[in-house]
Amino acid sequence: MTDAPEVNPAPAKAQDAHPLDALTGGAFSAPTSGERSSRIREWLASQPAESLLQEVFKELSVRDKGAARAVRERLDELKRAKGQEVIAAEWAEKAQALLDAPRLNIADAMAWQRDAAKAGAPLSREPLSVLKVQLADRVKVIEDLQHRVQVQREAAVLLAQRIEVLSTKPWRDAHAVLEGLRGDVQAWQDQAQGLTGDTAWASVESRFPPMLDGSKAQLLVVWEAFQVAITQAVAASEDVNAALPTVPVWADELRVARGLPSEAAEAAAATAPKPARTSRPAVPPELRNKASNIVRQALERLEKETAEGHGKASAGAAAALRAVLKDHGRLIDAALEHQVHTALVAAGELEGWQRWSADQVREALVGRAEALLNRPEGQALGGRKMQETLRALRDQWKQTDQGGAPNHALWKRFDEACNEAHKVVEAWLEKIKADAAEHKAQRLALIEELKAWAQAQAGSHDWKAINRGLYQFSDRWRDAGHLGEKAFAEIQPLWKEAIAAAAAPLEAAQKASLAVRHAMIDEAKALGAAAMLRVDAVKALQQRWQAEAQSVPLDRKHEQKLWDTFRKPIDEAFNRKSAERDKASAALSERDKVVLDAAKALEAANASGDAQKIRTAMADLDAALRGQAQAQQAVVAATESAAASADAASAAAQAESPNEAPAEAAAEAGDAEAAPAAEAAPVAKPVAPRKVVAVRGDDRPGMKKAEPAPAARPGRPGERRDGGRDGARGPRDDSRPGRFDRGERTDRAPREDRGPRLGDTAFRAQRDALEHAQLALRKLAAQAHGEALTQLLTAWEKRDPAQLPGTQELGGRVSPAVRGAWNQALGKAPQGDASTALLRLEMAAEVPTPAEHISARRMLQLQLLTRRNDPAPVQTWGQDAATVLATASDPATARRLQNALKALLR
Repeated sequence: MTDAPEVNPAPAKAQDAHPLDALTGGAFSAPTSGERSSRIREWLASQPAESLLQEVFKELSVRDKGAARAVRERLDELKRAKGQEVIAAEWAEKAQALLDAPRLNIADAMAWQRDAAKAGAPLSREPLSVLKVQLADRVKVIEDLQHRVQVQREAAVLLAQRIEVLSTKPWRDAHAVLEGLRGDVQAWQDQAQGLTGDTAWASVESRFPPMLDGSKAQLLVVWEAFQVAITQAVAASEDVNAALPTVPVWADELRVARGLPSEAAEAAAATAPKPARTSRPAVPPELRNKASNIVRQALERLEKETAEGHGKASAGAAAALRAVLKDHGRLIDAALEHQVHTALVAAGELEGWQRWSADQVREALVGRAEALLNRPEGQALGGRKMQETLRALRDQWKQTDQGGAPNHALWKRFDEACNEAHKVVEAWLEKIKADAAEHKAQRLALIEELKAWAQAQAGSHDWKAINRGLYQFSDRWRDAGHLGEKAFAEIQPLWKEAIAAAAAPLEAAQKASLAVRHAMIDEAKALGAAAMLRVDAVKALQQRWQAEAQSVPLDRKHEQKLWDTFRKPIDEAFNRKSAERDKASAALSERDKVVLDAAKALEAANASGDAQKIRTAMADLDAALRGQAQAQQAVVAATESAAASADAASAAAQAESPNEAPAEAAAEAGDAEAAPAAEAAPVAKPVAPRKVVAVRGDDRPGMKKAEPAPAARPGRPGERRDGGRDGARGPRDDSRPGRFDRGERTDRAPREDRGPRLGDTAFRAQRDALEHAQLALRKLAAQAHGEALTQLLTAWEKRDPAQLPGTQELGGRVSPAVRGAWNQALGKAPQGDASTALLRLEMAAEVPTPAEHISARRMLQLQLLTRRNDPAPVQTWGQDAATVLATASDPATARRLQNALKALLR
């Protein structure tokens, strides 16, 4: 012992606080992971900067990864927010560009929203949400403007129809509504002007402005004609010498007012028969019919041209009709003459209208022709498109000239514009000619190259390379450029002659290969039709086919057809062999049928849902399976009896031998009869032929398990069998057991014989039936367990011991004594507190406790730790359940008791 004075050890210095502990509210000094996580969440609620977040995450991820997860999620959110800000700025710029453009395309606006959503832009946040609303409002305004244009067009049609209806009424009625109609027309024009003056008018589709302009032009033409006619009608009503209006109804009204007959009366008077004609000789009916037919033909021609709107043709037809009427007018009846006059009037009106309409069409064609060279930059027409457009414009001009009088001034402008635009076509044609000459030279050079290649490959037998080269030449010829029909017809025969000469050796080799392959197909048919399928010959034939196919290529489709024809007889032979094998394996033995019947009975019991029937059927199936072992024992016994008879025969033969004493022979014969067959000496017992039976396992040749070897010398575990490293081995004796021979184990219990192997069908059927039976029994047990627990809770709620389930229903976990305690508890009035008993039950069942009772459970666990000699809750859960049943029932307590007993009664 040392004499140094005893010194009390100084207390350990408190650990220095982490530099970030004060920043995070004490997260680094928190004693538990839960408190650390809660303090980190409180710190994150203060929205710290990203640099502080990265620093805290770097330090905290080393100490507590669970608490650092919240910091990492906040960093990921900030990173995603930055990415979304960049995307939002990009799509906001695109949206602003669309809004600032003078013309907004509706399709572009809708595509912006779709593409922005696909790119992950935050459309629900500013500024994209505001821009999205602005674009939607702009699109709505444009669509509303287009709808108003359609409404204006319909309104123009209705106004024109209204004017037309007024032309069929008296002119005074039309004059009375003139001011109102003028106001409606002016209002329509103001509305149309408002549409064209709208700021969004430039953004409407291109088909709407021409629609509005056409409606306006048509309405103004009809309105001006109506005003002129009503002015003439007013003047004619005031002055008898004034000209009558062009409206037939108003003209007849004014004639009647002047005391003159109307046009209809004049026509009737003209067609009425005159008395003076009665004195003339009667016209023959044949002559009258002939005149009527001639006039009708001319009339039908005029009506047809008028209906089709051909102004020039209708004028010629009208002149022809007048000439016919001049010659045959006196021979036709009044009705036909009236039709003739009506058609002539219609033709005259159409001629004037067609002249004006044709000029309008010509002006439009002139504008289109002049616009061909004034297209925006980047939208100029190519040569072919320009040629087709000019041809179409000239065809339309010809059709217009056929329907009306020509206009030489407009034709001069149109022809100059077309000639100027045709210069583009001429330049394009020159380029086409130059390209055609170049392509022709390239094709001629390709033909010469093909001829040289064919001469170089004359001695080669690499048919695959030759075939590949020919395909490459064909592809180059196909891609050599466009040629005219005449030039291509001149050069195509040269190419065909060269390609045929180059492909001649390959075609000869392919013809020889076809003969070889047809011979192999015949050989395959012979092999497939043979009674015994020779697999080695089939393999050799297939290898020959593959070698031939590798050396000489054929057309893909043709080669596939030949291969299918070659493979068909071999596949049929293999399928036939497989079918015979399957048929042999599908045959059921008597024992398989017994097992199948037992499996079907077990499946029927499973479907019934009766546990007793299922157990009985399982026992029957087990008995059927064990019956196989009994049958196998019978087979073994028959084999042993045959062996015993063979032993007896051998002993009798030895008795007759002269080299042995008769007494010894008789004694040996007696011993052989008295000794059991199982104790007979192996050397004296001949081996009987073993019956072949099905055995589970691999029965391929060379894979059978060897017979058990004689028993080896017993030894201690780990002891060397050769007597040690330094010991003398002595000479090897063949009679001594081998190194790995274990011999017969007499100390092991005899293994149960499983019998012959079941067929696949029977084995699968019994296995599936047993699995289904076990599953059904588990379901029934769970169902019975739930019903017993429900009855127990009902008996507790009603305080009725008669409703308490029996011991068998409650299961083996509940003893009769425990059930008796439960019965007594239910028979008394409710009393006591069940809180501690419920906690012990939950601890015994290892089920969770409600959150409000967690503290009480922890306190009870601490108390149980101090009571080492008290029984554990697992040992006293029956008494605890009785304590709970003695108290009053309420839903919360019943739910906790049900959760605990559900686990304990299993």
